Amino acid sequence: MHISEGILSAPVLLSGALITAGGTVIGLKKVDYEHIMPTALLASAFFVASLVHVPLGPASVHLVLNGLLGIILGWAAFPAILIALFLQAVFFQFGGLIVLGVNTVTMAVPAVCCYYFARPLLGNPKTRILAAFMSGVLSIFLSALLMAAALGLSDSGFLATARIIIYANIPIMIIEGFITLFTITFLARVQPEILHIPTGDK
Repeated sequence: MHISEGILSAPVLLSGALITAGGTVIGLKKVDYEHIMPTALLASAFFVASLVHVPLGPASVHLVLNGLLGIILGWAAFPAILIALFLQAVFFQFGGLIVLGVNTVTMAVPAVCCYYFARPLLGNPKTRILAAFMSGVLSIFLSALLMAAALGLSDSGFLATARIIIYANIPIMIIEGFITLFTITFLARVQPEILHIPTGDK
């Protein structure tokens, strides 16, 4: 879901930069020593997954895994996603440095939302499956909505493209839902502490 440079208006770019700066500061404050490795690993997974993308007008569609990042990292998803997007912009020219703030917002804000949605439901095996799947779906849906909003607020001529982006991401929503479901279910069995699940509730 990389938005290309030269597309967005200055107010949208500035708003994205400010939100990203605030989210990154909060995220860095919440990353302690024992969470550095999971954060780095998930940032790498995000980096690799979102490299394979399909161009769609001024943006693109691809796997994001931000729902999974959000569940595990919470606010730390902001710096993780920011670093991955920065490296993609520098080495592969995906998105760009000017739109880095907005691209981070479109992926990191839904990740944090999934953290607050799913974490209370992970302790119960009956609700864990639904919470994990819906986090994968909702994270992509919210990212598509935020991207559409960024495009629409920049130029009304992008409204048609914004709608196409939302529809085009529907298959990605389902795929991400299952990826998040299987990953969270696996982690709940082998490493429940990373999800803050008591050992007896696996």
